[in-house]
Amino acid sequence: MDFSIKRLDHLGIVAGVMQELEFVKIIDELLSADKQNEITPGELSVAMILNGLGFASRPTTLTPQFFETKPLDVLIRPGIRDG
Repeated sequence: MDFSIKRLDHLGIVAGVMQELEFVKIIDELLSADKQNEITPGELSVAMILNGLGFASRPTTLTPQFFETKPLDVLIRPGIRDG
């Protein structure tokens, strides 16, 4: 059996609240999304907020490194991959 563990930390609570408030839907309604993009403006906003909360004392240029250990399908939406 092959499995991996990814940490949610406090980001799971924040992502859960944003899902409950339909944050992605609200942002996507306000901003027009390009159909060719894999990620909507709302999903990108969630990712930016989670990145900011997780990298409080580190440069935000390390975003790919931050999201390597996060379960994006749980925090944002199923089907989003880290790379």
